[in-house]
Amino acid sequence: MEYEDTFVKIAHLLGGEDYVRVARALLNNEDTTDEEIASATGLKINTVRKVLYDLFSKALIIGIRVRDEKKGWFVYRWRVKRDNVDTFIDGQKRKILDRLRIRLQYEESNQFYHCGNYSCPRLTFDQAVDAFFRCPSCKAPLNLADNSMLKQAIIAKINELSSELQKNGKGNT
Repeated sequence: MEYEDTFVKIAHLLGGEDYVRVARALLNNEDTTDEEIASATGLKINTVRKVLYDLFSKALIIGIRVRDEKKGWFVYRWRVKRDNVDTFIDGQKRKILDRLRIRLQYEESNQFYHCGNYSCPRLTFDQAVDAFFRCPSCKAPLNLADNSMLKQAIIAKINELSSELQKNGKGNT
């Protein structure tokens, strides 16, 4: 599915179609209330509030508390924080980069054994010893598994993300 705005795309990735409907409503009507969003989207007010609070917790939107002149109580008017969208994306890239580096270290510091059956798990040396070099799933003998292609793929992704973050001026890679 194609999205017209980065904010809408992020909303979809975070929570699916309900998030997309709320995101579009926020973009179409700045400084809108949760009730107005519910009315515009056809979603239940509790669903709208759940989405709004999630987007707010990720600093993608801001809520401004104002007194409703008709009813007399306080309501929140919600607005997209466009300048935080890129920051959010870069933060997610940094998290992925950290996980990839941990995974690469794991792949480089272990020897792996596998029986050759794709539905069976890959085992570390210690696990293979404990299983007497027999696959715990299919009982076939375990052989040393080559993980060099996986390591190359992880390194390529690390380099790609590092380059993107440096290009965006978000160093610390």
